[in-house]
Amino acid sequence: MSKGTIVVIDDEDIVRTSCSRTLVPEGYKVHLFKNGFDGLALLDKEPVDLVLTDLKMPEIDGIEILRRVKGKWPQIEVIVITGYQSVDTAVKSIKLGAFDYLEKPFTPDGLLASVAKALDHKNKI
Repeated sequence: MSKGTIVVIDDEDIVRTSCSRTLVPEGYKVHLFKNGFDGLALLDKEPVDLVLTDLKMPEIDGIEILRRVKGKWPQIEVIVITGYQSVDTAVKSIKLGAFDYLEKPFTPDGLLASVAKALDHKNKI
């Protein structure tokens, strides 16, 4: 049985791969997407517990993905991940409903801790 279903949206192959290599062995079902539109499309088709989204991507950025997820699926937790460290962006993400904000490069333990906290919070609601 899966611990939860997670959608990872990041335009960098290495980030998607590292998230999958960290989360799948821990019992999470993980869907990987290179762009936000494909990731958002899955949310209409399958129950998802958590979205991990990069902040800076072509076509649609992480803030817009966060807005859309929280607007249509408020029960889904969102963690914003970025290599562009900015207090303003972190505050904006949290104000828009992100559960957490992870800076790249993050460690596998840091990712697992953030995911576990987000899913624990979701399950208490």
